[in-house]
Amino acid sequence: MKARKNELPANEMLTARSDFLAIQSKGKRWVSNSFILQIRNNNLKTIRIGYTVSKKVDKSAVKRNRIKRRLRSVVAELLPYMENGYDYILVGRKQTACRSYNDLTKDFKWCLRKMDLYKSKADS
Repeated sequence: MKARKNELPANEMLTARSDFLAIQSKGKRWVSNSFILQIRNNNLKTIRIGYTVSKKVDKSAVKRNRIKRRLRSVVAELLPYMENGYDYILVGRKQTACRSYNDLTKDFKWCLRKMDLYKSKADS
């Protein structure tokens, strides 16, 4: 399957529960209005990203998957501005489903800046 533009290949996605737990316990966290961003240095030259939305947010799998798709879209747009060598986890919240796409993008940029992980130039 061909990856879309600015999207991570499947081998750079975090899917193992142990990875999520390690980042949750030993990483940094920043909470925005739209989602929670958790990061941890991975000692690699690549970016690895995981997405999660709990059943507490919404019981419907369709709605939880929609939240994850929205988060994936925001990350795909801002991927060139993210620092390499980190694992990122985006935890969806109820507000993720109803906030505008521009607000989601602004929140993600804000989180990256607060954690000193936003590259001002995409090519650097």
